[in-house]
Amino acid sequence: MAPYTPTTSPAIPLTVSDYHILPLSLPSLPALKSQPQATHYLYLHPHAPKIPSPNTSRSLFLVNVPFDATETHLKTLFSTQLGLPAGRMERVRFEGQKNKDRETIADNGDGSGEGALKGILKGGKKSKKRKRAAFEKEGELEDMEGTVLPGTWDREVLIAGGTAVVVFVDRVSMEAVVKAVRRARKGGERVVWGEGVEGKVPSLGSQRYLSHHQLRYPDKTVLLASVNAYMTAYASRESAKSRKLKALRQQPDEDGFITVTKGGRNKPAREEEAREKLEKQKERQKGLENFYRFQGREKRKERERELVRRFEEDKEKVRRMREGRGGGRAFKPE
Repeated sequence: MAPYTPTTSPAIPLTVSDYHILPLSLPSLPALKSQPQATHYLYLHPHAPKIPSPNTSRSLFLVNVPFDATETHLKTLFSTQLGLPAGRMERVRFEGQKNKDRETIADNGDGSGEGALKGILKGGKKSKKRKRAAFEKEGELEDMEGTVLPGTWDREVLIAGGTAVVVFVDRVSMEAVVKAVRRARKGGERVVWGEGVEGKVPSLGSQRYLSHHQLRYPDKTVLLASVNAYMTAYASRESAKSRKLKALRQQPDEDGFITVTKGGRNKPAREEEAREKLEKQKERQKGLENFYRFQGREKRKERERELVRRFEEDKEKVRRMREGRGGGRAFKPE
């Protein structure tokens, strides 16, 4: 096979659709050392979602993140290779990962999802496709965090071309990264992806699967502690739910009704409380009897029906008196 001869590639612009481009040189694989290094392009832009959060002004949005990226990779990239002072990066949230606020990075039309890279490469037209984020049911597992089973992977692998949001300690640090990227591009500096992280992150390849095989069989004490913690949290949640239902069974609502729940009532509700609630409801409704037209019509119809009923009663009474029933003699009107 003839040796690989690199061709002259066109000049890469500094920005595209307001995204700064950072070329990353990927190290050669051990089995392909004779091949030249490949280049991976990372796109950066100050985070600007449709619904900003308190951390938006100091966050940086990344597109086309390498699949083997970790928080250690990005810290080394920004601090060691781009010159940002150590400790200025607070945290990273990769696409699909949930943070403490139970948020996910999804494509919501603002360029902050899996369609962002396609929108950049198409000249800034961001994808209109909306992807609903998978949120857990509110309140369902709030007290279950920290009680999961031991993991079976020592390192997560991201989706190819994914996104990430990097939060810095302040806005100045975020802007310093953007300036460092521009400076590195103009100076023609070569940035090698993963340089300086050797030994700081678990290895990929066959070593990763060997570690996965070992983690599938955790130590019995670790597994038992995790299961006990989960069952304790579950029992606590069920107990709190039971106490809440018990309180609802004994407390009337604003209309004076008792909520019907599973399990029955332990004690009868106080009749005085129900009557008091009902009286308050009647007081609030005073003055609203004839607020609508149909209420006036219904009231007039009710009066007419009452007059007809009383007229029929009087008519029947007169008929009986004429027949002499109950009076002892016939009734003769004057």
